Formats: sequence, structure tokens, C-alpha cells
Amino acid sequence: MPEPTPPRGDLIDTPLGPMLALLDERGALQRLEFLDDEVHEPLLWRGCELRRDAAAVAPVARQLEQYFAGRRRVFELALAPLGNAFLQEAWLHLRQVPYGTTLSYGQLALRLARKTSARAVGRANAVNPIAIIVPCHRIIGADGSLTGYAGGLRRKQALLELEGVLPGQQALF
Repeated sequence: MPEPTPPRGDLIDTPLGPMLALLDERGALQRLEFLDDEVHEPLLWRGCELRRDAAAVAPVARQLEQYFAGRRRVFELALAPLGNAFLQEAWLHLRQVPYGTTLSYGQLALRLARKTSARAVGRANAVNPIAIIVPCHRIIGADGSLTGYAGGLRRKQALLELEGVLPGQQALF
């Protein structure tokens, strides 16, 4: 049996810390996640050594840089997140939540025609493999509270401040 091809991608420096971008064989973004651990060489992801490809990741890095500089509100990248049909649908609806706006988990469930599935929507957010670009940070509690974010609530708050959702607060980066 042939060895599996190691994932391809690279690290991207952001004002909120390093992110790992992984691409599929066509160059579509499969994962974009914040890293909290110290980065060591060789770069490993799920026990596999990453094939570093800064050139292939450059469009992702450039658009993230524009986003953090306040010059990009919509990402134009090929995406290929892995997940079942419900997750794919939830992530598609997440991408339709505009920059600078928020929805509650229940409101997103209604958009998915699953008005009693706020918990399932919360789970879809929790396993979202493409941070920022699939903007799960824009989903908040029904009472307006900042709830769960895989990258940490400090980052969620900073992203919402960047987008002007939390006016009058000092940006964290």
C-alpha cells in the first residue's frame, strides 16, 4: 500500500498569532487554524510532516493580511473543508454572514431551516476547519455574549472589534 501523501501548506503570521493553512491537491484551502503551541521544525500536523509550500499558501496569506489591515471584507479563495452534508451546509451559511454583523446560533439555525437545531449549529461552528474565512467568530449567544471559539474568546473578541461589531473597545492587536 502506498504511503499517504503528506499534507501541503505553511504557517501564516497574523496579528493574533500564527495560523496553519493546509491545501488539498488542487490548491483549495482545507484548513486554516490558529496555533497555540510553540512551532517546531519539522512542522507536523496530526503526526505527519507538512510539505511546506509558501508559494501555494501566498494567496491565503495575502488576503488575511488585507483583512487584518481593514482592506478586505470578502475572501476570494477556493475552499475544500472536509465534513458531512449538514456541516457543509452550515459552513456555506456561515460564509453568507456579512462582515461586521453577528447572528445567534438560533438565528443561523433558522437560516438553515432547522429552527430547533441551535446545538447542531454550535457543533458545526466548533468543528469549522477554516477560521476567519468561514466566519464562525460572527456567531454569538442569543443574549449577545461571546461564546465558544476554537481560537479562544480573546481572538473572537479581537476579530469582532476589527469588524466594528464591538464599537468603542480597544482592539487586542
